[in-house]
Amino acid sequence: MTVKLLMNTVSLLNKLKWDSRYDFSKVRVWYVSRGEPDDMAFVDGDDIHVIGRAFLETARGYVPHHRIVKIEYEGQEIFKLSS
Repeated sequence: MTVKLLMNTVSLLNKLKWDSRYDFSKVRVWYVSRGEPDDMAFVDGDDIHVIGRAFLETARGYVPHHRIVKIEYEGQEIFKLSS
């Protein structure tokens, strides 16, 4: 799957969660997490409880959308924050 339209992370994650063509458990979201190795961490789709306007609510806490740097589906990169 390749994202052809410019989508924000909220729209993309909602599409992956609610569109029956996708399996949300195959999603991995990478984000900046100070203190983690390389200041990066990830959360898998099964651990995302709520996709909010400003945050993801996860099993481990909250991830602000502005910290998301990459989204993968089935191991393939489908979103990457441009630098």
